[in-house]
Amino acid sequence: MSKQVKSKERVSEHGEVYTNEREVNAMLDLVKSETERIESRFLEPACGNGNFLAEILKRKLAVVDRLYKKNEFEWEKYSVLAVSSSYGVDILQDNVNECRDRLLNIWKNAYKKATRHESDEDLDKTIKHILKHNILCGDALTMKQADGKPIIFAQWDMVMGSKFQRRDYRLDELVEGQEKSKGDEEQISLFDIDDMNDDWSYGDKKSNWVYDEETKGYIPGPIKDDYPLVDYRRLKNYD
Repeated sequence: MSKQVKSKERVSEHGEVYTNEREVNAMLDLVKSETERIESRFLEPACGNGNFLAEILKRKLAVVDRLYKKNEFEWEKYSVLAVSSSYGVDILQDNVNECRDRLLNIWKNAYKKATRHESDEDLDKTIKHILKHNILCGDALTMKQADGKPIIFAQWDMVMGSKFQRRDYRLDELVEGQEKSKGDEEQISLFDIDDMNDDWSYGDKKSNWVYDEETKGYIPGPIKDDYPLVDYRRLKNYD
């Protein structure tokens, strides 16, 4: 059983109490089918050192094992996709660092078990780069990073063979967009899209509304989407 409290001071100052493994698994079992879908995206807004994200990654990698263990290339590619679909925010930098390291080690151990050899430095750098953009230090209530800038997540999509596409989204726009798109029928009319485009901006750039297959609804478009398609092993070059 994992430790729930690091110190009384952290509980007093930040309300930090970690969720036990039993409760984590019970809650994830409520959405079991999604935890076993490799590309399904999860965001933990107060991730701590990663209790929920760690279990989600373990479940996804178990699916990667079941489907692709006999093909190292496919296992690598889909394991990268599994890592890239997990997101977290925490107000404490040490938790963020621990969470990133924890997810990296879960992936490295799974890689060694599946392939019977250690992952190479090149692939390790790609996983670290993804986690640097997916696990952020900030406040999910204000939706700002520790430096006061908006929380911006990179979305990684496998779109063509081993090629991935990166697009960047502001968390506050995504959340407000979900609220904005909820009407009496919790959907948005296609005819409303042009009107809503006038409501969104990022600096001098307008955010276009796009249909998102993951949420089955319309969301503000990415603030940056001109990254080139690259092989999954070269994602570390995206910056």
